[in-house]
Amino acid sequence: MSDSNIKDVLEQSSQRIANKCIVLLVDDQPIIAEGIRRMLEGENDMVFHYCEDPSNAIKMAADINATVVLQDLVMPDIDGMTLVRFFRANMETRNIPIIVLSSKEDAQIKSDAFSNGASDYLVKLPDPIELCARIRAHSKSYSVQLERDAAFLALRETQKQLEESNRKLQELSSLDGLTGIANRRHFDEELGTEWRRATRNKTTLSIIMIDIDFFKPYNDNYGHQSGDSCLQDVAKTLKETIVRPADTVARYGGEEFVAILPETDSKGAAVVAEHLRKAIESLKIPHEHSESGQHVSISLGVAESTGLTEPETLLKHADKCLYEAKESGRNCVIVAKIAE
Repeated sequence: MSDSNIKDVLEQSSQRIANKCIVLLVDDQPIIAEGIRRMLEGENDMVFHYCEDPSNAIKMAADINATVVLQDLVMPDIDGMTLVRFFRANMETRNIPIIVLSSKEDAQIKSDAFSNGASDYLVKLPDPIELCARIRAHSKSYSVQLERDAAFLALRETQKQLEESNRKLQELSSLDGLTGIANRRHFDEELGTEWRRATRNKTTLSIIMIDIDFFKPYNDNYGHQSGDSCLQDVAKTLKETIVRPADTVARYGGEEFVAILPETDSKGAAVVAEHLRKAIESLKIPHEHSESGQHVSISLGVAESTGLTEPETLLKHADKCLYEAKESGRNCVIVAKIAE
């Protein structure tokens, strides 16, 4: 059921007159309508409505939130059995109880009426006491059903909102507050997941460790606000440059970032790393206090999982390569050699 349908059911339930039987009579004979009206006029718990034109019956039943429909079987413009089927086919009226009024006490007609969706059958004009009793019984049953459905839908809506809140909370808990990309906690989870998948499928997994060159001098000289902006720009660019949905970029801590590349060997990861390096270089963020150039740059270390037995070792290899990149003048990529 769609959100709009849920809203309609809840509104319909709230708009019904408390403890009232809302009765709609559909009959082409006003004299019959007057007779039914008089039977019900002394009943304080009943609200009577009359529809002479059967073509308006379904809309009227929905508009007044009828709890019971009294319907003649013989009408000039539409067959009564057909109208019963129309009531049952309409989303807004399909569950409203229908008491068929017939001039005949005929078993076959009764059977046909119930087969087409009628809830009850009376020969008109019925005894007032019996008519009121049946109206109350069907109306109460329908009202209880509506209240149950409304309660269920309200609970479902509450659960939906709770699930959405939990989803947003889970999403927030996995993101770095400053940069908006994945945080260290999410990275650790993803690395474990991808490591197990790579082991199971016998595929290669690569890691890229990334560090902003001479970030401390940048932060010290340009201020922490500029330092935060730098981190945000770098994170945004790294995330936009990593294009595969399966890949993950995270803030590892401070000015360090890390990328997980499933089903990628060190050769492919080195290509990605070089794209990342060039992407940050192209930002041309001024850094007059860098010893590796006039702009902010990054150093990168690449390692793949081939021959390794645990993800921690993969991280150590990538971190070692990152250290070598820094020692080699920074703003470069160093790839771990695979042991033969």
